Amino acid sequence: MLNTRRHFLAKFLSATPLSLSLQAMGQVQAVRRSVVDQNWVDPTRQRNVSVRIRWPDENRLTGPWPVVIFSHGLGGTREGGSVWGEAWVDAGFVVVHVQHTGSDFNAVRGVTRTFTDQRALRTLASPEQLMARLLDVSFVLNEIEKRHSAKQDLWHLARPAQVGLAGHSFGAHTTMGMAGQRYPGFEGISEPRLASFIAFSPTVPMVGSAQRAFERLTRPLLSITGTRDSDVVGVGATPEKRKAVFAALPSGDKAHLVLMDADHMTFAGQVGSAAEIVPRESITRELQAAHHASVAAITTDWWRATLQGDLQARSSLEAPKTLGVGDLWQVKK
Repeated sequence: MLNTRRHFLAKFLSATPLSLSLQAMGQVQAVRRSVVDQNWVDPTRQRNVSVRIRWPDENRLTGPWPVVIFSHGLGGTREGGSVWGEAWVDAGFVVVHVQHTGSDFNAVRGVTRTFTDQRALRTLASPEQLMARLLDVSFVLNEIEKRHSAKQDLWHLARPAQVGLAGHSFGAHTTMGMAGQRYPGFEGISEPRLASFIAFSPTVPMVGSAQRAFERLTRPLLSITGTRDSDVVGVGATPEKRKAVFAALPSGDKAHLVLMDADHMTFAGQVGSAAEIVPRESITRELQAAHHASVAAITTDWWRATLQGDLQARSSLEAPKTLGVGDLWQVKK
């Protein structure tokens, strides 16, 4: 099996466009990009929201550019999801990586020195922090509209409506929350400016019916997990509970990707030390480049199909060619 996967890795990277395979390996890109870090301030909450903006190459892609927002996991920063962001910006999407004060790296360092201290981490994965994250996304959408109207930076080339939202782990909770998930005692949010979603490492609710919690998630949503995508915070999440998300979703443009031997950090979209904050298996490390390239290709097609109505991308999603041995792809129309 391991030799088969090595063969797949070599075959896949040789058949993958150079920019996609290099970004998965964390190497320098041939495509010209502009990456800008900014601090936006929400005056209503007196809250600083740090963002990293990836602009497409305006000499190559004329626009209007669709926008995708990425929400990091617990203990992350605006550097989270960099592998995905690089793939999406190459495809012509403006990518905004949001950093969530209170559940970011600085917050984790305030309660523990290690990401294996699950008890300390759980103090930050609270309903209050989830609500703060949801409001961060709403604020970012407001800022995008304002900056587009003012023709600030390159925002006049962007399309401020029909935005995509993706997130990993706690960011997946954020994504599902903005898509309309219900919670005990809170009916949730259904943000109309968001048109499509990708949840990396989601999980079903700890209590109550998942079907009822998800029944308002009627817009396109892709859930992504792996067979080793286990619990890193100590709340009982398992690969089986993460895979159960898809079964509980209502019909209507839903899809599900399960990667064999991919773990929780596979889907953070980072390489190097940032992907090694929790213990990992050697097989997962060996497959990470292939997994990253596959996810980058599939999620790019997802945005193209659901945000741009690209029929070729939609056709590719019927049976993605980047799947490896043991990977699972399901579609719910």
